[in-house]
Amino acid sequence: MAVASTMGAKMSASSDQAIFYVIQSFSFQGGRLQMDQPLEARSEAAALRTAERLARRKPSVVVLARSGTIATGEFDEPVIVKSYGSIEGLDDLPF
Repeated sequence: MAVASTMGAKMSASSDQAIFYVIQSFSFQGGRLQMDQPLEARSEAAALRTAERLARRKPSVVVLARSGTIATGEFDEPVIVKSYGSIEGLDDLPF
């Protein structure tokens, strides 16, 4: 999952390292679970608060963190911070 902006990035001391927090919610459309537009958060705490609010009305919500170097564009694989609800086939998601 590529995140183009640094709005949701938490910068480290070296200033080119960043952690991006993304909230991915899911909705049922046509009887199938579909990914909604992902949201960025400025911190893990903000991402968790947003996810908790979304989880009240969405069947599933996942908070992801991804770290990397902004200058080189090299980022680690996303890590699931917390999930709400259940997603069948989680390993098949595109992130």
